[in-house]
Amino acid sequence: MVRMGKLSHPISVSRFTANLFKLLKKTKPKMEISKCKTHPSIVLGSNVPRTAAAIGQSTFRIPAFVLIALMAHSVGCARRFPEPDVTPIKAANPAELQRYLLSRKPDVAQFRMRGPFAVTERRDLEIPVASGLTVKADLYPCAAARKAPLVIVLHGLDNSKEDHAFQAMHLASWGMHGLALSLPKRGPWIDNGRTLARLVDAIHRTPQLVDDRIDADKIILVGHSFGAIAVATALGEAAPALGGVLLDPAGIGRQLPQLLRRITVPVLVIGADEDIRPTRNRGQFYRFIPTAVGEISIRDTLHEDAQYPNGHTLRGFEDEPDDSEEAQIAFVSALTASAFGLATTGSIDYGWKSF
Repeated sequence: MVRMGKLSHPISVSRFTANLFKLLKKTKPKMEISKCKTHPSIVLGSNVPRTAAAIGQSTFRIPAFVLIALMAHSVGCARRFPEPDVTPIKAANPAELQRYLLSRKPDVAQFRMRGPFAVTERRDLEIPVASGLTVKADLYPCAAARKAPLVIVLHGLDNSKEDHAFQAMHLASWGMHGLALSLPKRGPWIDNGRTLARLVDAIHRTPQLVDDRIDADKIILVGHSFGAIAVATALGEAAPALGGVLLDPAGIGRQLPQLLRRITVPVLVIGADEDIRPTRNRGQFYRFIPTAVGEISIRDTLHEDAQYPNGHTLRGFEDEPDDSEEAQIAFVSALTASAFGLATTGSIDYGWKSF
C-alpha cells in the first residue's frame, strides 16, 4: 500500500507495478457488467455492445473516436480537453431531448459524443452554505435550458474542481447543468460529505444561490475516489438528491460501512479495471449500500481515467495523453448515461440498460 503521510493512497499497487501494467494496455476501453442488486439475472462479465444490442453478448469494442482540440486548460501544466464529435441528435431544449432519448433503447455509446447543446461557464463561484461557510465551484450551465437537473461533481485526494471540468461540460451539453466543486483535497472526507450535504440542502431550498435555471428536485451527486466517501456521507445524511454516481470509489475508515448502510437512494458505481490496478475497498460500496445499486467496470482503464488529470499527474504515472483521453471518454459516456437516467427516471435502470 502506498502511503502519503498519514493518508492512504486510493491505489493499492506501487507506481512501478502500474507502469508494467501500462505496457499491457493495448485495446480500447470496454465496459463489463459486474453486478446489480436490482438486476440479478445479468451475467458477470458481459460487455457493452457498440449499438446497445442485448446485454450478455460476448466481446465488443467501443468504436474508435475522433479527438480534436477544444481549448487550452491550465492545471499545473496546460492540456487540451478532448472534444468528441457532436451528436447528430437535434433538440430545441433539454425537455425535448429527454423525451427523445427515453423513447428509444438506452445506449451508452451515443453519450461518447458531445451533446446537442451549447455550454457556458462561470468560474470560481463562492456559494454560501451557512454563516461563515462557502464552497468554491465552477458552474457549467446548459445554455438551452430553462430548467434542468444539476449534477454536482466532487474530486478525490489531492485534486480539485478543475480535474472534473471536462465531465461537467460534457454533462451540460446533454441538458444537465454541471457543477464541479473544490473541497479540502486531503479530507477529512466525512467532513467534506457533511459540507456537501449542507450545500445540496441550500441549493434545494434556494437554487438561485447558484442559478435559477436549476431544477432543485433533480440533483445528482458524483464523487471520484475518496470523494465517493463524501458523496456517500451526504446521501446517508438524507441530502435532497435523487441519487449518486461513484467513479472508481476508494474507501477508508471504520465508519464507511455504517455510512453506506444509511443510503436510501439509487447509486451506480463506475469502476476502472481492477485487473490492472484495484482501488482500495471499492467493493464495500456495492456490498453495504442497501438500496438499488449497480456496478460496472470499464476494461483497460485506470483510476485516474475517471477524472481529467493534468500534465503533472500523467508524468507521475507515465501515461500517454491520447490513451488517457480515450479512457476518459469511456468514463464520461458512462457517467452521462447514469446521471441522465437518475435525473429523468429516479432510478438506475436507464443507465444500467445502456451498458
